[in-house]
Amino acid sequence: MGKRLVAYFSASGVTKKAAELIASAAGADLYEIRPKTPYSRADLDWMDKNSRSSREMKDKKYRPELADTELSVQEYDEILLGFPIWWYVAPTIINTFLEAYDFSGKKITLFATSGGSGFGNTVKELQPSAPKAVIREGRLCSRLSKQEISKWVETL
Repeated sequence: MGKRLVAYFSASGVTKKAAELIASAAGADLYEIRPKTPYSRADLDWMDKNSRSSREMKDKKYRPELADTELSVQEYDEILLGFPIWWYVAPTIINTFLEAYDFSGKKITLFATSGGSGFGNTVKELQPSAPKAVIREGRLCSRLSKQEISKWVETL
């Protein structure tokens, strides 16, 4: 087993908590994917068709700018990549992250938090952003206990 990284985007803090538990269980480094312009509560209002998140998710080519791109991904063999599910897929900032680095030959396992939906077409929509990586669906971690997360990490 090589060196692991848990990279995550968290809009409200829920995914951050899951990422911290996963990083601890995996003995992995932790990296937060942050947008250059943070999301406000109004930006995240999925009921408002004109909110920032709604507009971004309607345009699959849109790429929110990252706050930084100083991560040394080459030192990691495996990346556990986490995010909240937005409109049945990963937020487009995850595409931005994948396109900002060279993930050639890397194994990327996804984890997500969600109020009710699953991964949907997430792997299919992320693969073009990291075409030389192996991206696989992992687990929804919204309701998993620390012990369940540890057991899942052991299977990776």
